[in-house]
Amino acid sequence: MPSYTVTVATGSQWFAGTDDYIYLSLLGSAGCSEKHLLDKPFYNDFERGAVDSYDVTVDEELGEIQLVKIEKRKYWLHDDWYLKYITLKTPHGDYIEFPCYRWITGDGEVVLRDGRAKLARDDQIHILKQHRRKELETRQKQYRWMEWSPGFPLSIDAKCHKDLPRDIQFDSEKGVDFVLNYSKAMENLFINRFMHMFQSSWNDFADFEKIFVKISNTISERVMNHWQEDLMFGYQFLNGCNPVLIRRCTELPEKFPVTTEMVECSLERQLSLEQEVQQGNIFIVDFELLDGIDANKTDPCTLQFLAAPICLLYKNLANKIVPIAIQLSQIPGDENPIFLPSDAKYDWLLAKIWVRSSDFHVHQTITHLLRTHLVSEVFGIAMYRQLPAVHPIFKLLVAHVRYTIAINTKAREQLICECGLFDKANATGGGGHVQMVQRAMKDLTYASLCFPEAIKARGMESKEDIPYYFYRDDGLLVWEAIRMFTAEVVGIYYESDQVVEEDPELQDFVNDVYLYGMRGRKSSGFPKSVKSREQLSEYLTVVIFTASAQHAAVNFGQLFLGMYPEEHFIEKPVKEAIARFRKNLEAIVSVIAERNKKKQLPYYYLSPDRIPNSVAI
Repeated sequence: MPSYTVTVATGSQWFAGTDDYIYLSLLGSAGCSEKHLLDKPFYNDFERGAVDSYDVTVDEELGEIQLVKIEKRKYWLHDDWYLKYITLKTPHGDYIEFPCYRWITGDGEVVLRDGRAKLARDDQIHILKQHRRKELETRQKQYRWMEWSPGFPLSIDAKCHKDLPRDIQFDSEKGVDFVLNYSKAMENLFINRFMHMFQSSWNDFADFEKIFVKISNTISERVMNHWQEDLMFGYQFLNGCNPVLIRRCTELPEKFPVTTEMVECSLERQLSLEQEVQQGNIFIVDFELLDGIDANKTDPCTLQFLAAPICLLYKNLANKIVPIAIQLSQIPGDENPIFLPSDAKYDWLLAKIWVRSSDFHVHQTITHLLRTHLVSEVFGIAMYRQLPAVHPIFKLLVAHVRYTIAINTKAREQLICECGLFDKANATGGGGHVQMVQRAMKDLTYASLCFPEAIKARGMESKEDIPYYFYRDDGLLVWEAIRMFTAEVVGIYYESDQVVEEDPELQDFVNDVYLYGMRGRKSSGFPKSVKSREQLSEYLTVVIFTASAQHAAVNFGQLFLGMYPEEHFIEKPVKEAIARFRKNLEAIVSVIAERNKKKQLPYYYLSPDRIPNSVAI
C-alpha cells in the first residue's frame, strides 16, 4: 500500500506546542485518505520547536496531493498549537511543502495547499477554487472594518487585543515585550518621580538631564550636550526623528512677515532675504496643523499649552541648516513677535523649545501614528480580507504587517484612548491628538507615501544643494532596493499588464484600501485599481517601505529588512529574488557604515540592518 512520510514542524515561540490529538488527512486528485492520528508511542509529540516525522499508509493511490487537512482535538484541556509547516514525501520520492504559520485553537482544523503561489486564474480544479473561496469568506468574517473615531482611517473591529483573530495576536513573549517596553519608557522618563517637574516651573535647563539620565548612547549624549545650539536645531529637521516637515521656501508667506533687516546678521552671502529665497537657500517648517487644536485639560491642576509656530531656516556657506526666525502662532501682530537669533539668549532658546515641542506633537501623532501605524493597519486588514494565503502578494506582504494590527489595537487600548498615556503625558491629550489626525487626513495622499515623490514635493531632492540630508539619501537607496525586489516578484507571477488588471483578488485588495482605509476620498490619490505591472510594483513598494523603512526612520527600529523567517514562498525564482534583495540591502549597509565612520553624529536609522520588517517588530 502507498506510504507517505509526513514531517510536522511546530513553532518555537512560547506555548507553541500542544498535547492535544492531531489528525491528518490527505486529499488527492484520485481520492482521499482516512483520518490518521499522528502519534509516536512513548514520545511527546509536537513540543515547542520540534520537527516530527510520521509514516502514513493509505489504502489506495491518491494521485496528486492537492490539500492536507489537519485537525486538533482536545486531550485534557484545550491547548493551542502553532503549526509552522508540513512536508510530505510521496511514495514516488517527491517532496511537497505545505506552509502554514498559523495557530490552531480549540477543536480546530486547517486545510493547507502546497506552497506554490497561485493566482485565481491558475486554479482550474473545483476543490482548489472552493478552498480559495472559503478561506476568504472565513477571513472576511474575522477581519471586519470599524470606525474607531470619526475621520480616522478605518481599523480592525476589535475592542481589545484578546478580541483579535488568534493568528494576528501577539505571541506570548511579544506581548511581554510590549508591556516591558511600555514600563521601560515610563522608567526612562521617570514619570512618577519627576511628574511634579511638568506641573510647575523649572529652575534650570539642567533639569532636562535629570529626566533623561538613564538614556545613554552616542546620539542622545551628543544631542544632550549640543541641544541648545542652532546647528543641532537645524540638523534635527533633516535627520532627527521627524525629518519629513522641512521644505524649501519658494515664497515668504504673508502670515510670516520676516524682513531682510530682521535676519541680515544671519545671512552670509551679502544678499537680501528675497534673493536668498530665489537662490534656494531658505527653508521653512510650518506647524499650521496645530492651530486651534485644544490643549490637554484632563488634569485641572495643570495648565497646558500648544503653539502653532512657523520656523524659517537658512543654508549657510558651510551648507548647514540653521534657524533664523521663529513666529509662535499663525497670525502676525504685536502680541505675536518674530523671534531672532539676535534676541536675548533665553528668548531665542525658548522660541526654539516651543518649535521643538510642536515638532514632537506632530511627530508622535501624525508622522508616526497616522502615517506608519494606521496606514500599515489598513494594508494589513485589506490583505487578510481579500488575498488568500496562496496568493503571491499575500506571501510577499504578510511579513510586513506582522503584529501591526495587534500593536495598534494595544495602542487604542492603552495609549490614545480616553485616560490613556496620551492624556497623562501629552499636551495634545484629552482629544487634541484626535483632532490632529482628523485634520491630517486631508494631506494623507498616495503620492506623499511614495518616498521619491514626497522628497521632491518639498523641494528637498538635490544632494548638491542639501548635502547633509541623510534621511533622504538612505531612504532613496532603500526605496530603490525594495522597488527592484517587488518588480522582480511581480514579474515572476504576472507575465503581462493584462494579468494584473484581470486579477480579481488583487483588485479587491487595492479597492478595500481605497474604500475603507482612505474612506473613499478621491483627493487621497489612492488608486481604486492597478492596471500594470509597474503600477503594482510601486504600490507594493509603498506598502513595504511605509511599514519598514519609513517607520524605522521615525521610530528607530531594530530588526532586519529582507529577512523572512516564515518561508511562505517555496519557488526557486522567488527565493533567488529574495537573496538578491538581501545582497542589495547588505551593500546599502556598507555604504551607510562607511559614511558614518566620518561623522561625529552618525545617521543609521535607515540602515537596512536596523530596519524592522513591520511597524510592530
